[in-house]
Amino acid sequence: MLDSRYSEPGATEVPWETVRERFAGAGVYWLTTVRDEGRPHVTPLIGVWLDEAFWFTTGAEEQKRRNLHGNAAVAVTTGTDALHEGLDVVVQGDAAQVEDQGTLERAAQAWLAKYGEEWHFEARDGGFHHVQGGQRADVFRVTPLAVHAFGKDPYSQNRYTF
Repeated sequence: MLDSRYSEPGATEVPWETVRERFAGAGVYWLTTVRDEGRPHVTPLIGVWLDEAFWFTTGAEEQKRRNLHGNAAVAVTTGTDALHEGLDVVVQGDAAQVEDQGTLERAAQAWLAKYGEEWHFEARDGGFHHVQGGQRADVFRVTPLAVHAFGKDPYSQNRYTF
């Protein structure tokens, strides 16, 4: 839904399909988690859009993984740094770890399809293992509670709730 308070006159609602396509097609995202003391932690990462949710990975010792242990609330953003063009998207939701073998195999295929061999994962032991070596990664799914889309030509602010 277009929020006219923060949109230029003449702006129209960005269709959900356009927002979803923009978000799904991004190469890099920014994940915000919350530290135990309440301060935000922001980190760039890659991810995929699968089953109407955002998926990402993290190592067991990473700060974002430790943060998720205490607070599942996250925000995931992507967009452009251009001032007068593009579409910025913020997805808010709760991150839930995924350990089901069949589901992980489908997610690994989504990573391979999007990023190629550089990010080819094998699903096993309740997580991902990079086929070229490396540590095991936990896999998380963020089902959106709210999505905000910020258009820039003209300026518009849209909110979608689920």
